[in-house]
Amino acid sequence: MARTTIVEASFLFFLLLLVDLACCKEILVGGKPSGWKIPSSPADSLNKWAESLRFHVGDTLVWKYDGEKDSVLQVTKEAYINCNTTNPAANYSNGDTKVKLERSGPFFFISGSKSNCVEGEKLHIVVVSARGGHTGGFFTGSAPSPAPSPAMLGAQAVPPVTGSASSLTRRVGLLGLVGLWIVLL
Repeated sequence: MARTTIVEASFLFFLLLLVDLACCKEILVGGKPSGWKIPSSPADSLNKWAESLRFHVGDTLVWKYDGEKDSVLQVTKEAYINCNTTNPAANYSNGDTKVKLERSGPFFFISGSKSNCVEGEKLHIVVVSARGGHTGGFFTGSAPSPAPSPAMLGAQAVPPVTGSASSLTRRVGLLGLVGLWIVLL
């Protein structure tokens, strides 16, 4: 009888872990470590890449770049359009930037180098609500992002909350401890 309870508890733990892992993803910008760069053509732009993904509240964007040569700025729509680097909502320059998407709506990111931004090193995404489930993967996704509405494009960019460990890592750690406790019972 006790063995059945342990098996059922273990099954429930792994089911909860899978549901939790499906919730939020870390998405490498550009799909590769060298993705944050001046595009070689319009077809190579980050916005073209982003069209193949669906971004959800709770996902985390990850940038890999040389922090001595470049940076990532989170900006308003107007600053995005004009490559205005003077007053960003957030400024990242450590070379390993993680931005958690805390709300639905549009997000705008540009290179901290105005000339790089003018040459196309920038990203505009639209985050959808987490209610419908996540269809994307770690580096790629299967569903396109919806086209932004004119009202959404006017929204102000909000600085994200960041930390040293992603929320996904914290949840997996917590669920792992709970699972270990259940198995040891």
